[in-house]
Amino acid sequence: MTDNQPIVLDPAGTDIHGEIARIRELGPAGRVELPGGVVVWMVTDYAILRRLMTDPQVSKEPQDWTTLREGRIPADWVMTPWIGLRNMLRSSGEDHARLRKAVGPAFSTRRVQALQPRIEAMVSDLLDALADTPDGDIADLRADFARPLPIKVITELMGVPSEIGTPLCEHADGTLDTSAPPEQVQKDFMALLELVGQLIAYKREHLGDDLTSTLITGPDEATGPLLSDQELLDTLTLIISAGHETTVNLIDQTILALLTHPQARAAALAGEVEWEEVIEESLRWQSPIANMPFRFARVDLDLGGGVRIPKGEAILASFAGANRDRKAFGRSAGEFDPSSDRGTGSRGHLAFGYGMHHCLGAPLARLEARIALPALLSRFPKLRLASAADELRPMQNFVMNGHQALPVRLSA
Repeated sequence: MTDNQPIVLDPAGTDIHGEIARIRELGPAGRVELPGGVVVWMVTDYAILRRLMTDPQVSKEPQDWTTLREGRIPADWVMTPWIGLRNMLRSSGEDHARLRKAVGPAFSTRRVQALQPRIEAMVSDLLDALADTPDGDIADLRADFARPLPIKVITELMGVPSEIGTPLCEHADGTLDTSAPPEQVQKDFMALLELVGQLIAYKREHLGDDLTSTLITGPDEATGPLLSDQELLDTLTLIISAGHETTVNLIDQTILALLTHPQARAAALAGEVEWEEVIEESLRWQSPIANMPFRFARVDLDLGGGVRIPKGEAILASFAGANRDRKAFGRSAGEFDPSSDRGTGSRGHLAFGYGMHHCLGAPLARLEARIALPALLSRFPKLRLASAADELRPMQNFVMNGHQALPVRLSA
């Protein structure tokens, strides 16, 4: 297997599921080439990926990557933001537990549920703005609905001043663009770090009831801060990046799924299928994060079937691939059907990861979608796509799974 030529991933992610199908033919994992000529392993098998995500011999720490340690990663690599920060996404073991513990209270069930009235108000405001669209005009539901809602939620949760909220999220989006010129990604990355630094400086002078203030001061006066200054910067950078884009894609993809599956849409609106099941099936069918960077083998990993990932190599977790694995989700795994009874069930998907690194913000993302989707479709019962589904342009990205725009007509 290691002698085979790697499959070159399209940096723009124009056919994510088509590429996954080609890689799946190689076995449970295959070698793929990322931008910059960097070769990693991509795992598409559901059972194996779940096992690797809880294996203590599989690390999240970049120093375990031989290619990086030996200086063979380009200095201007477009994916540097994925390995250049020290936060809970890039740590393992006790270090990871400590970093996660610092952030966890902000995403507790109680705190998330307390946000529901504010999210409902935000959704109502966005729908009112959409309702002002002149009859016959095309609205972009990604730009005007799916994107602003998670941005409003995460910036309010973090206590971000209004004047830096929009540029903060714009630069965060820029760091995720795997098809952009490396110099542009580096520019966005440095601008993002500078803005997060400004946020920290502002909050030190204006402490409040928000996540940033809590991370600065610590959970209580006796305990004090749990993070170093660098860990604080890197953790907040992670939260602003991961805290909105995943939810944007979830809402984007679920709207599209329902507009292209009228029976599922009607069943959800009639209460015949729970909205929770619609959301879980959407997460499985179109994972908001298609391919999650990176994990690293601390030992040789035998995946079976003659496939072995050598010690020191990097692993790209294909959530999109695993979530359409027929061995886990049945012969119809490639179809969207919230009413189906799949083997492990849609709720067994890996869209938010698994194990210790399961996404802390998953309950908040689900709540936002659960409020936004029925409100949108109830407010605009004649909502329909303004173009063919296969004409929609995907994001310029093989990590994130969404669209550049979602054009619709709100009325007949």
